[in-house]
Formats: sequence, C-alpha cells, structure tokens
Amino acid sequence: MRANIDLADVPVVEARELHFVMDMLIRTGQGLAFLRGLKEEEIRSLEARIWADFEGSDVARLAVALRFRALLDVFASRRLKALFLDRGFRLLASAAREAARRPLNIRFGFNAQQLLLALDAGTTVTFSSVREDTTLAMAA
Repeated sequence: MRANIDLADVPVVEARELHFVMDMLIRTGQGLAFLRGLKEEEIRSLEARIWADFEGSDVARLAVALRFRALLDVFASRRLKALFLDRGFRLLASAAREAARRPLNIRFGFNAQQLLLALDAGTTVTFSSVREDTTLAMAA
C-alpha cells in the first residue's frame, strides 16, 4: 500500500511515537545521536527498524521517520547541542513532545530558533519550592 503524504505539511504524531524511536536509539547504545549526529547508513538502519517494529499505519510510520530526521537535522546546530549538554537527557523528552506537534515542512525542516526557545522554556529548572520570604530574608 502506498502512503500519500504532503511533504509540505507532515502530519503530527503522538509524542510517545517519537519516544519509541528515541528508546530504540538508547537500547542500541546510540543515546547521544542528537549530540554527535548519525551517518546516513545508521539513519536508514533505524528507519528499517521503525518500519519493522512500529505498530501503526504507514502514514504514521512515515511521519515518525520524517519528523525524526528533521529533529536530527535541527540538533546539528551549535545552540541546540549546547542546550543538550546543559540540560542532559531530560531535554529528549521535551524534544519529542515539541517535534511531534510542531509544523514540519520537509524542504525547510523545523524552525530551529522556535524549537530552541520551546526546549529552553520546557526544561528550565524552576525554583518554585523557594518561598518568597526566603528570598527577602536572604536579601536582608
């Protein structure tokens, strides 16, 4: 069966579907793929495993594979690599959520700046447990 998909507007997927791919990377010892990148042969091998192991429609499989490729491309930027080094693996969960729902055009990929801002905001450690009077006492 042939999957018809508009490459100018790749369908959104569930974040858990992109987590599936990231879990495959971690299980195969490629957890740092977003930091160091993947060779074309490694990407094709991963896509073959997506087609074999992912339970879903052909359109969903294709959308997951295309979104993962675009996410890998955007992580080639220096600023996203630096954010990954700063925030660690908690960034991957946020990246899966964002990449699953953001607009994606295969020709242009994800908007790297918007993705960076969303990931930065989504993984910032907040100090909400610090009470306001503690801050005032420290200032005094």
